[in-house]
Amino acid sequence: MKITYQQAVIEDYEAINQKLEKKDSLEILKWAYQTYGDEIVYACSFGAEGIVLIDMIHKVKKDAVIVFLDTDFHFKETYELIDRVKQRYPTLKIEMVKPELTPEEQAEAHGPALWKVNPDLCCKIRKLVPLEQELNKYTAWISGLRREQSPTRANTQFVNQDRRFQSTKICPLIHWTEEEIWMYIKLHQLPYNELHDKNYPSIGCAYCTKAVLNGEDTRSGRWANTNKTECGLHQDR
Repeated sequence: MKITYQQAVIEDYEAINQKLEKKDSLEILKWAYQTYGDEIVYACSFGAEGIVLIDMIHKVKKDAVIVFLDTDFHFKETYELIDRVKQRYPTLKIEMVKPELTPEEQAEAHGPALWKVNPDLCCKIRKLVPLEQELNKYTAWISGLRREQSPTRANTQFVNQDRRFQSTKICPLIHWTEEEIWMYIKLHQLPYNELHDKNYPSIGCAYCTKAVLNGEDTRSGRWANTNKTECGLHQDR
């Protein structure tokens, strides 16, 4: 039986995080799957953090469900990476979640380049609404957020009340640095997006992502030339 959000928020998040504060990432994942069982899903963007989490999740639950928000606008390198991950971890249930509107239907309704004129609406149609519909099936979800990624993520805890999606968000990698992420990838010889080797530290849709120059913030390549820094998945309403 699915636990309701109202029941979930009764939990004292501060007390839970105090209990877990000395745990490492693998122990956080074990706790998450022991606590939520089949009521938890990993929403993965297949960035560097995502690859680390997929490898760890496979160690904990080999048939875990992983969803990818397939906006239809991703780089070909991203789709190629997903194929390689499926081959490496055949027991994981990797699901491609698409928006209700095809690119052609979106262009007809909102113009041919919505990501330019209204990137927030484009993200809502192609990412926020599909994820909301998907998370309605679950009680909790896993995210690869790290505190050092941006000021908006600096206070992320292992276990977070997610008001946007009325869910519980588990973030096992909050203390990891970018260097540690890449050490893990190299140590375990994990597949990763080739764009990372071409100065794309954070990879989203092809229309809205550019390479980052030396010295620039690692997320400065997302929604370049706009004031937008987040798609909205990790922000309160």
